Amino acid sequence: MATTRWDPLADLLALHEHIGQLVGTDSPGWTPPADLAEHADRFVLAVELPGLSRSQIDVHAEERRLVIRGNRSTGLVPCEQYQRVERGHGPFQRTFVLPEPIDVERVSADLADGVLTIALPKLTGTSERRITIA
Repeated sequence: MATTRWDPLADLLALHEHIGQLVGTDSPGWTPPADLAEHADRFVLAVELPGLSRSQIDVHAEERRLVIRGNRSTGLVPCEQYQRVERGHGPFQRTFVLPEPIDVERVSADLADGVLTIALPKLTGTSERRITIA
């Protein structure tokens, strides 16, 4: 029989993320989809933000937390009645609690083809900084 080691912190962080998605605490307006991957030396976060420029996005990193904020204007054409509006607009905020500390001095971000990609190198220390998007 194979056994796996239980990681209560990972379970708690996953539960926090799921509750945030269910009750909408992450986002006051809309929630852009994101993928968070873990590698041996870093985390890589990819967030879909089509139509946003670098100046419309704010990224803030702390020891175990990353916050992404922004605002997308509606871009809707004035008309008498909309038949369907599916694209999110208005302000958004996504908060990601990471299972390990990151080196905030080495965090980098890039916006290409509507996808914000953030590299978060792992570290065992405490620090904080605002990230400039390349």
